[in-house]
Amino acid sequence: MSDRSARVPGERGRLLRGVGRRGGDLRRLVGEARPMVADTVLAVSLATVNCVAGSDFQAAGYRPFDAVAYLLSFAVALPLAVRRRFAMSALLVSSVAFTGYLAAGYQPSLNWFAAPLALYTVVALRPRRVAVAGAVVVALVTLYSGWQARVLPLSVVLAQGPVVVGIAWLFGNSARTLARRNEQLAALTARLRREQRERAQRAVTEERLRIARELHDDVAHHMSVVSVQAALAQYVFTSDPATAQAAVGAVAEAGRQAQADLRHLLAALRLGSEGPEARAPTPGLDRLDELVERIRAAGLPVDLVIAGRARRLPNHLDLCVYRMIQEALTNVLRHAGPARATVTLEYEPARILVRVTDDGRGCPADQADPVGHGLIGMRERARLFGGTVVSGPRPGGGFEAAMTLPVPA
Repeated sequence: MSDRSARVPGERGRLLRGVGRRGGDLRRLVGEARPMVADTVLAVSLATVNCVAGSDFQAAGYRPFDAVAYLLSFAVALPLAVRRRFAMSALLVSSVAFTGYLAAGYQPSLNWFAAPLALYTVVALRPRRVAVAGAVVVALVTLYSGWQARVLPLSVVLAQGPVVVGIAWLFGNSARTLARRNEQLAALTARLRREQRERAQRAVTEERLRIARELHDDVAHHMSVVSVQAALAQYVFTSDPATAQAAVGAVAEAGRQAQADLRHLLAALRLGSEGPEARAPTPGLDRLDELVERIRAAGLPVDLVIAGRARRLPNHLDLCVYRMIQEALTNVLRHAGPARATVTLEYEPARILVRVTDDGRGCPADQADPVGHGLIGMRERARLFGGTVVSGPRPGGGFEAAMTLPVPA
């Protein structure tokens, strides 16, 4: 029973992956089928129009539009249904069918459009040498069509082929250039997205390194307290039992704090280089007033609102809240323009709510969720400590960043 239970997730994963692959194949087939459906509609419509025109408008001096003409008209137009996949073959079949149609004595003013359209496709999709060969074929067929008309001057007959081929070549070459630019744009977009993901991942890694260094300082502090208090308890163990008992209690509390910080440290730790910032003093909410004053001095009015019963937080949560407010105010200062910010701290029994709002210009529509170290740092810190961060434009204007963190009793 246990072996079967262990196999279920793997089988389910393989099933889901198979469904995903089949879904991708189906989407790819649908994407490939749409152009062919459009080309088929075009080919049938062109053949139908030629047949209706040939049966309704009979030109004098030409063979009546009979059943053979109907068959040849469809033979000329239907190859266009596969012109994207078999461009040169569609051109040759259409040209041969049109030549047979002309040789049979039917009016040349019909069915002539299919060959230039096939040439346009060859120029847009195939190599130049193939396109040149197709252009020669269409020019000869067009020349033969003008000759069969028997009403055009020789100069018009001779110019008709180059003009038709030139127009088809011009449009085909434009489509080829546009397709190449679209491919380059798609490749550039894919590269930018890949670089954006890499930058975001680097930002997460750097933020975790910084968190780990700060937590390392906290653990070192707790271990120093444990060492000093344990030495004190040993020294006064017999002469002052009350002091020894208090010292042991301090050792137990510091040990619990160190254990909690170590768990977060191991979760956040990544290999990184040490720098001077690793030895900087760790800030906290006791320095929040200093932070607010610095932001005000930089030109951003800030209101600080504290709701609920304020209490001391564990070191790692205290630092997390401070950093979140710091990053949010920095973003307002950089991006909001002329604005006023409000920092709200709400202390609840089991959690703390932090909200930083402003009435500035907010984010542009295409940057509603900007990728930067600030927001990434907020989210990474909150996630590491079991909290959440929600940020975005406010309905009435401005921007808001809100964090919720669980706080142990």
